[in-house]
Amino acid sequence: MKLHVINTGFFKLDGGAMFGVVPKSLWQRTNPADQNNMCNWAMRCLLIEDGDRLILIDNGIGDKQTEKFFSYYYLHGDDSLQKSLNQKGFDFSDITDVFMTHLHFDHCGGGVKWNKDRTGYELVFPNARYWSNKEHWEWATQPNAREKASFLKENIMPIQESGQLNFVDVNQPSPFTQFDIFFADGHTEKQMIPIINYKGNKVAFMADLLPSVGHIPLPYVMGYDTRPLLTLGEKEHFLNRVVNEEMILFLEHDGENECCTLKQTEKGPRLGETLVLSDLG
Repeated sequence: MKLHVINTGFFKLDGGAMFGVVPKSLWQRTNPADQNNMCNWAMRCLLIEDGDRLILIDNGIGDKQTEKFFSYYYLHGDDSLQKSLNQKGFDFSDITDVFMTHLHFDHCGGGVKWNKDRTGYELVFPNARYWSNKEHWEWATQPNAREKASFLKENIMPIQESGQLNFVDVNQPSPFTQFDIFFADGHTEKQMIPIINYKGNKVAFMADLLPSVGHIPLPYVMGYDTRPLLTLGEKEHFLNRVVNEEMILFLEHDGENECCTLKQTEKGPRLGETLVLSDLG
């Protein structure tokens, strides 16, 4: 099995929103803001190559929204989903599975595109099964007012209409032999965190449970989380597990660091070392 980092570009989000109740004087040490209080974030995805399976975990923001929409997020960088896949020797038609940790637009928008005459939408990965879970799907398709702006119908409904939608059963073992799944409810209902067995290591794709190394201290919870106290408990449980099992964390949103490890301290889990996935050989 091989793991490939798929970089889909960078965007900016308000630092205060990304760190919730934590003062700027603290979070700016790891995530400096620009003059508009915006911090830089990656949209880093992961491709699992295993035999005849090519499993893409998340797929970035896509390019089908309006210029006004994108102006809020300051997209930048030379990377794109297609460019990154092509650099690894793959094309959209090669992907067999698209695993969506959750359906916020920066995690799933790259999976749907305009059709040729821009009268409707079609799936970017024509031969892939798209994976969510029933609980999160219902949450996303009947959104609460707080999250409604993050669940865009054009990113979600074409998947169902295509017939390519599949659901992970949250009460059963993972349907994938390549990874187990940790379900987290603090950020959004039933976010899925894959834990991949890779070259004798456990690599956890952290999605929005831990966006960056700057979010490692337990109180550093995003303002976007729907249940921040639940996130607090989930982080404590999972990060202690990371230390005990010596996991490697793959960071989807950290603008500088691809992966990291943790160590236990008197203050709880803290950053061990940063690394890139290729360091694993």
